[in-house]
Amino acid sequence: MDHWDRIAAERRSLADLLDTLTAEQWATPSLCGAWTVKEVAVHLTSGPSTSMLTFLEAMVRARGSFDRANEWLVTRRADVEPAQVTAWLREYAEHRFTPPTMDWHAPYSDLRLHTQDIVVPLGLDAGVPVEGWRDVLDFLVSKAALRGFAPKGRPDVALSATDLDWSHGSGPTVSGPACALAMVLCGRPALLDRLDGDGLPTLRTWPALAG
Repeated sequence: MDHWDRIAAERRSLADLLDTLTAEQWATPSLCGAWTVKEVAVHLTSGPSTSMLTFLEAMVRARGSFDRANEWLVTRRADVEPAQVTAWLREYAEHRFTPPTMDWHAPYSDLRLHTQDIVVPLGLDAGVPVEGWRDVLDFLVSKAALRGFAPKGRPDVALSATDLDWSHGSGPTVSGPACALAMVLCGRPALLDRLDGDGLPTLRTWPALAG
């Protein structure tokens, strides 16, 4: 299975999971800023289903900010029914959209990270294969991720996954599940309690997590 096949399979798997949610769960605050579970799911359909013209309009409105452009793209679809969101995820499951200057790592990482934004506050398990986190972690510590994914760079610690043969960096050690490391690298503190090591005090004061 190549990377695009994996992306398609995980989009469909997420759609299946979302179909089981109640209205209350759809409205639950996610781990992603002020977005609800539904708004995060809408965001995951925006890239594949948005024309280049609409994307350029969003960038103009946002004055070049990817974050603000994404907020506008989500807002314009905020009133759709949940069934439409999952239908879009399936319809565009095999779409090969990538942000300008980026490759498949960007949509794959976006999908994996936002899936956690959805399932963690709901106390659910997305059931994704752990091996896929290797690609996400490699991307998050690359220069490419500084644009949109990890704009504040990397913490001054040595990161080590306990469920994968993956490590990066130097200094005091922080170890834990690959999923938790990935969420921390993109500024999500919710899974800090799954990590361990003498580098945790340094990590907790890292600007991306501390505010």
